[in-house]
Amino acid sequence: MTNALPLVLDGDGASIHDRIRLDRADIRKALTEHGAVLFRGFTVGGVEGLDEAVRELSGAPLTYSERSTPRSRISGNVYTSTDYPPQEEIFAHNENSYQAVWPLTLYFYCIEPPSTQGATPLSSTRAVYESIDASVRAEFERRKWMTVRNYGDELGLPWREAFTTGDRAEVDAYCARNGIEAEWLDRDRLRTRAVREPVHRHPGTGQLVWFNHATFFHVSTLPAEVREGLLEMCGEENLPNNTYYGDGGRIPDDVVAHLRACYRAASVRFDYERDDLLVVDNMLTTHAREPFTGPRRIAVAMAEPSAA
Repeated sequence: MTNALPLVLDGDGASIHDRIRLDRADIRKALTEHGAVLFRGFTVGGVEGLDEAVRELSGAPLTYSERSTPRSRISGNVYTSTDYPPQEEIFAHNENSYQAVWPLTLYFYCIEPPSTQGATPLSSTRAVYESIDASVRAEFERRKWMTVRNYGDELGLPWREAFTTGDRAEVDAYCARNGIEAEWLDRDRLRTRAVREPVHRHPGTGQLVWFNHATFFHVSTLPAEVREGLLEMCGEENLPNNTYYGDGGRIPDDVVAHLRACYRAASVRFDYERDDLLVVDNMLTTHAREPFTGPRRIAVAMAEPSAA
């Protein structure tokens, strides 16, 4: 059984940097035990203070590479949260779990809270793993899972934005290093395929976690009207993102519906307050986004590359 998610630490106006320097070992331990830590009521010092906090707790923040969603750089390697319309939900996922290397630790800093909703719901990947039907888990573990992505100017992200380069040779080299099959298509389009493990062992706890994008990227997870429109417009082969079993076989819609139900059953939420800093162990905890009204300005940083 996992502990309360997230663990809330109350600052009462104290400097977050002083607290991290004083209690770094205990905070790291709490992050592993709970899966997420929420610093509330601390003085952070804006985006520059966020960058400093990341460096004190995790080391230098990472560049957002092999992108799957649009983001804007605020400063250095601090970004906006995903730039999706406020009325849209973003389903539970682990950041960059489709990559060969991913960030182990995530930071969400509330610059301006929303007027309504707009939470970052969390779910324990340990709890999700345990709740998945054993036969479903076994099928994925046997066959693995595959992500297929199409990059273009009309749908999805352009490959230049996703890989942060305009050089095809650099993209090919990146893909070769990271176990990705790259296929260049007409009209300057790129299609990639990558087969990944669905289950991993956490490097700190050794526990098995359900860590993948198989549900998040699957076409059936999209809202019905969006899904139908995309399929009519471009067909399954050209969808911006979709997932399959690792051997290329289709994942049945009822299996993906079961996985979505497991994520939602494990989900917990809290309402943001100004200057909240949420630190998430990316392998132990998924994050999502509720629809919202109002401004909602959340800065995001990632740290600690991992390939466990």
